[in-house]
Amino acid sequence: MVNMKSFNQEKILYSIQEVAQMFDIKTSTLRYWEKEFDSIHPFKSEKGTRQYGEENIKAIRRVYHLVKEKGLTLAGAKQKMKDNKGDAINTEDVIFRLKSIRSELMTLKEEVDEMEKLIL
Repeated sequence: MVNMKSFNQEKILYSIQEVAQMFDIKTSTLRYWEKEFDSIHPFKSEKGTRQYGEENIKAIRRVYHLVKEKGLTLAGAKQKMKDNKGDAINTEDVIFRLKSIRSELMTLKEEVDEMEKLIL
């Protein structure tokens, strides 16, 4: 599951390590996905350090969803993105939002449970 708690809405660029941690994947996986998917193209500094912006994060989230959550092969994910780009994006966005809401609700439930223990 994607750990988007480490995603900071105000931060503009993320290192490859930060992005790998968000998605609980290896940095080598990200580098490989860059080669395989045109939609993932991080900025590179003069030293070659990768820096991922919001659009890159969204593209990685799409690939992650198709490959890791839906179980498609890379070839299958490429084809799905090519054939149904809008559908794949919309479905993945809805799922991501729902998972984020679920996570927030679970956190609130835990807090309420803790408060109930203190009251009783």
